Amino acid sequence: MAQQITQRKQQELQMQYTNYKNGLQQIAQKIGDVESEAEEHKLVLETLEPLPADRKCFRMINGVLVERTVKDVVPALQINADGLRKVLEGLVKQYNATQQEMENWKKKNNIQVVQQ
Repeated sequence: MAQQITQRKQQELQMQYTNYKNGLQQIAQKIGDVESEAEEHKLVLETLEPLPADRKCFRMINGVLVERTVKDVVPALQINADGLRKVLEGLVKQYNATQQEMENWKKKNNIQVVQQ
């Protein structure tokens, strides 16, 4: 009977560990996606910076290509880039908090990870 309890406890601990690892992996994936998008915004802003403000450019908005001028597009791109930076900071904080929570959980339950 005691062996069943320990086996059940071991399965629960394994499931919790797997949930933590999956959660961290999902957050890391989101961080990668946001970093990629932020890098795209940075590249476009750097490309548009030396151009005259009245030069025509095109921007994709909800799948529709619209004609604008550089002076119209740059502020919107800057706002988006700033928003992405804030989202990225939040995701990194969330990742670190989840990782710390997992470490505390491992200490509390005396969990040692065996790599094969």
